[in-house]
Amino acid sequence: MSMLLIRGSFRVDGGAEPDGDTLPFIPDDAADWKLVGGRTRIVPKADGRAPVRLEGVDALETHYRKPGYGPERHQPRKFGRQAADALLRHLGFTSIDRHQNETVTTDPVQVPGFILTSGADAYGRCIALAYDGSVRPPVYSGYEVAVDEALLKRSANYRLVEDGLAYPMFYPGLPGYLRDVLRDAARAARAAVPPKGVWSVDKTVEGALIADIGSITDDDTGVVILPKLFRRLKDYLDSGSDVPRSQGSPPTSPEPPTSTASCPRARPRPDYTG
Repeated sequence: MSMLLIRGSFRVDGGAEPDGDTLPFIPDDAADWKLVGGRTRIVPKADGRAPVRLEGVDALETHYRKPGYGPERHQPRKFGRQAADALLRHLGFTSIDRHQNETVTTDPVQVPGFILTSGADAYGRCIALAYDGSVRPPVYSGYEVAVDEALLKRSANYRLVEDGLAYPMFYPGLPGYLRDVLRDAARAARAAVPPKGVWSVDKTVEGALIADIGSITDDDTGVVILPKLFRRLKDYLDSGSDVPRSQGSPPTSPEPPTSTASCPRARPRPDYTG
């Protein structure tokens, strides 16, 4: 799989609310955003920054709201904030001060790095692998490079899954061999003793009683589930519909849950399910 390389910096000041799978990126040359394909063009801010959504991973929601579906909500904050802070540290930020409104103050203010992308999603976010400044870019900015297993494993994306702080989540177009790398990392994190990160508390496969919105949002008693499932449940529960109590039942041989997103991408490829 070939992806476009863009060099630049990660910077999260100015009211940004980075979470475990999305943060701002500023190319060294803002014109490089024009090279990114997709159904929706990336429109950067005046300083060149635009949101990057990490390819292949999904971290717990620290602030989610869909217009028309009620107020902003979050999943139980512990592992969502751990994922957000881990992402920043993987990219080279050495000090992170997280505020109550989910904005952060970091030291240094910005760090160099690069992204590898094959397009933007329907929301105008660049879907990408993110790399810190210690990784040498394999090609010049603005050129494409083939992504293999070794290159994927050096990304912050992979390291979050390896840490057990993000679930595998696949956009159409990510090849099966790269999905397998992320799935294997998730399986290893879940099989660790004790399980790493979210796998120590995840209830997606085991099942949980969902009585009301607090069942999936309360910091103390809310259950941790696949973020995509949380988003669907949150929208349903906040829509005003009557909610039947339900409880899942585990399959015989549970596997780490994964998700396949349906956002259109540039140069779509077959959606391998692995």
